[in-house]
Amino acid sequence: MSIHRAVLSQGRANLALAALFLGAFVTGTAELMVVGVLNLIAADLDVPVPAAGALVTANALGLAIGGPILTALTIRLNKRAVLIATLVLFVLANLVLVLAADYGLFVAARALAGAAQGLFIAAGFTAGISLVPPERMGRAISVVISGVTVSAALGVPVGTLAGQAVSWRGSFTAVVVLTVIALVAVLVLIPSVPAGGGGFGDQARHAFAPRVLAVLALNFLVFASLFAVVTYIVPFLESVTGVSGALISVFLLAYGVATAVGSFGGGRFADRNATRTLIVATSGVVVSLLVLYLVGAVPFLVASVLLALGMFGMGMVPSLQYRVVSLAGPGGQLAQSLPVSAANLGIAFGSAAGGMAIGAFTASATVVTGLAIAVVAAVVAWATGFLRPPAAGSAVTRTGGQEGDRVLGSV
Repeated sequence: MSIHRAVLSQGRANLALAALFLGAFVTGTAELMVVGVLNLIAADLDVPVPAAGALVTANALGLAIGGPILTALTIRLNKRAVLIATLVLFVLANLVLVLAADYGLFVAARALAGAAQGLFIAAGFTAGISLVPPERMGRAISVVISGVTVSAALGVPVGTLAGQAVSWRGSFTAVVVLTVIALVAVLVLIPSVPAGGGGFGDQARHAFAPRVLAVLALNFLVFASLFAVVTYIVPFLESVTGVSGALISVFLLAYGVATAVGSFGGGRFADRNATRTLIVATSGVVVSLLVLYLVGAVPFLVASVLLALGMFGMGMVPSLQYRVVSLAGPGGQLAQSLPVSAANLGIAFGSAAGGMAIGAFTASATVVTGLAIAVVAAVVAWATGFLRPPAAGSAVTRTGGQEGDRVLGSV
């Protein structure tokens, strides 16, 4: 991947990465917070709850489809400018939610916010990688990813509580304020990051190469396996584990914290050997889901399994991103936006598959469904380990790493 590296001290680089983390955290919070206040939004807009649920779908589609499109359109622009413009767009989209009362406008604003989030994540990866030495690429990626996972573990519950205590519009007002703070941080802390590589046509040829699509397929399978189970974890806890009431929140918080820790720590494993990390982590998901099915009636063991599932599941995300960028070679800049799209498609598929399983059988059937998908993912992870980046460009290797894991082109 051809990038221009900014010469920053480690302290300055860490502050810049913190700005990217904050931006990812805020956009991730806004994406998921709707779920916790969906009934309030439906009542306020005077629409059925399923119609309000379209706000979640619109955001997901905006992110999965609009993100790559905006990334392609801005591929030749300075990434600092893209980050700034994206946060301004995100502020405007969320102001619509705060001030407007038209349902159709709400749906459009959510789709726009999703597209802006996808662009911010892609530009954030490129900017983050440019701020650190090549051997810290995985950790830079993990900082951006962690912003999203921490938002799920912390930002969403806090935002939901605020929405219940004050109003759902108050929660999104807070999102606007935090986005402005993130915008100021980007303005102050992120240096110029000129675009590298060729235009869209040249990048697309590498970004959509079969070797890249194979890892994107793995990304799809990983998230499908996780969300076939996680989407319906509350019914599982209630009917199989025998947990109810406030105790369910403890289990969910444990899983959320584990995903945040896994995504942040996973960057180090990506730097060491992303290929091996994917094989180990997908195998860990298989074992975790198998154990969850076997010990589902034992609360303590279920809590432990959810911790492991969160760590393995999200711990491999930096390596998934790492492999996509490495295998794309000169098309890495465009490829940055594709894993999040694959993940969202996987979430949609997994949720649907789990829904069919629980509808036809019991809550335990969702775990079996997730386990079956995870087994396929583990096989694909092993198979993608044989893939190598394009020969063009110079390889940057590290001690103990697998040759070809770190091909960044000219850096």
